[in-house]
Amino acid sequence: MAWTYTTLKSAIQDYLETTETTFVDDLGTIISQAEDRILKSAQLPDFRKNTTGTMTSGNSYLATPSDFLSPYSLALDNSGYEYLIFKDVNFIRGAYPVAATTGVPKYYGLFDETSFILGPTPGSGYAVELHYFYKPESITAASSGTSWLGTNAESALLYASLVESYTFLKGEADLLQVYEARYQEAIGQLKTLGEGYSTTDSYRSGAVRSMRA
Repeated sequence: MAWTYTTLKSAIQDYLETTETTFVDDLGTIISQAEDRILKSAQLPDFRKNTTGTMTSGNSYLATPSDFLSPYSLALDNSGYEYLIFKDVNFIRGAYPVAATTGVPKYYGLFDETSFILGPTPGSGYAVELHYFYKPESITAASSGTSWLGTNAESALLYASLVESYTFLKGEADLLQVYEARYQEAIGQLKTLGEGYSTTDSYRSGAVRSMRA
């Protein structure tokens, strides 16, 4: 069955046989944590997105979108698209220790939760295209009360929520292991379904890079 926010909350309480006030009040946060767990376990093609922007000349940083989780590729337009190579921040810092030295960026890395670092620092306002894995709207925030995960990944969302809920309640280890096993089974099926669409050449279609924590 497809979940709405209301039916999912009700099912969680039914499974755990509790309506304890603090737990019920925190169900929105618990379900959001469950969604994050799923999204960081399975890179689904439904959550790929493209966006365009512009580098700032003399600025070695580029802002990430508000719904960004991880990059597949970043390209700049230098009389034709050139794909940047993903590297760790320490590699870029070591290769280009003087930020004032500018050029056509060759590398990019995740600097923090809201920005990429570029190397070398761009010497012009190059147009860019980012292909990335994004965080969809939570079932807890959707005005319709529904979400992609609630409609298409019902088992994964239920058991991820039960794992997070039972952890919150400090429940018995044996039952927590049962919920965890059911979650792993559901997420395995979801990976098989979703990631099978991504087994094409990674140079053309992109491979997911470091995930935002």
